[in-house]
Amino acid sequence: MVLSVTNAPTEKQIKARPAIQIWLFMICALIFAMVIVGGATRLTGSGLSITEWKPIVGAIPPLNIEDWNKAFEKYKQIPQYKEINEGMSLDEFKSIFWWEWGHRFLGRFIGLAFFVPFLFFLITKRVESSLKPKFWLMFLGGGLQGFVGWYMVASGLTERVDVSQYRLAAHLGLAVLLFSYIFWVAIGLRRDDNNAVSGGQLKAHLKSPAYFITGLIFFQIIAGAFVAGLKAGKAHNTWPLMDGRFIPNGLDVMTPFWKNLFENVLTVQFNHRMIAYVIAIVVLLHFIQCLISKSGLANKGLAIKGAGLLLLFTLAQIALGIVTLLQFVPLDLALYHQGGAVILLSASLWHSRNLYGGC
Repeated sequence: MVLSVTNAPTEKQIKARPAIQIWLFMICALIFAMVIVGGATRLTGSGLSITEWKPIVGAIPPLNIEDWNKAFEKYKQIPQYKEINEGMSLDEFKSIFWWEWGHRFLGRFIGLAFFVPFLFFLITKRVESSLKPKFWLMFLGGGLQGFVGWYMVASGLTERVDVSQYRLAAHLGLAVLLFSYIFWVAIGLRRDDNNAVSGGQLKAHLKSPAYFITGLIFFQIIAGAFVAGLKAGKAHNTWPLMDGRFIPNGLDVMTPFWKNLFENVLTVQFNHRMIAYVIAIVVLLHFIQCLISKSGLANKGLAIKGAGLLLLFTLAQIALGIVTLLQFVPLDLALYHQGGAVILLSASLWHSRNLYGGC
């Protein structure tokens, strides 16, 4: 009992919650921007333009022609230049360099944008005890993400002309996990629990499908990373059929079979399509479930609103994916689609958090 009193938030910490929440939402916005810039870096083939990992001094870009030539010469040593971009001009190199530099610079900026306010809140005793381990986990997750990013880039510097789709999926997956965790904690700070759905057994009955949907969307984002990593969106640009069939031939041509799931362009795109259909069906059923719920729910309207928005965003994301595919994946549509995936995940997290209740 003494422990619970000691760990209870002070009045100062309770008053600091809105400021902390705004700060966390800003970090989420920066991570969202990071995902978009990362997508552009991937789609423009810029990710291997910086061949070294220098977390501190690498923040300074080339400042004169000598520095630019040094950076360009290092790029000329890797397979991507020799097999794909041989003969490119310095100006062309600069165009891909700036995408990758911007991506890394944004990562460094996010680290500072997180750590400096966190340090302030910590020193001024505005962080309640229950939040401290969560914030440290966020900080360590950000550092790990930087390492995984370099681990991904390193896969394309020796034998490949691009990065490994496995490492790309790990890099994107960790970014999305970090975004989700920060977003989840931030939403929890906004409430006194009057804003949350309550109602015992039925509330628990609705929670499981909401959590399942969130997991499916995350799984789909990872599947999308394999599509991007293999450039699978550049092939089979028809819908709803692939090679004239709903279930095309050639899904299992690789051995062992599991390789098809991650390395067969046809199978990877097919799986991405199928998961989208499953998500749409499950979200629709969950929306109907919220509509027909009759007891045990204090704020049914909030549950319906969350499920309805989730259904709307799901259909919009699928439609955008189809258009992106049919247009042979232009940069702007591809980035809208990637951003739409994070927005859809956010809607699912918001809905799930409302059903979860509590801080």
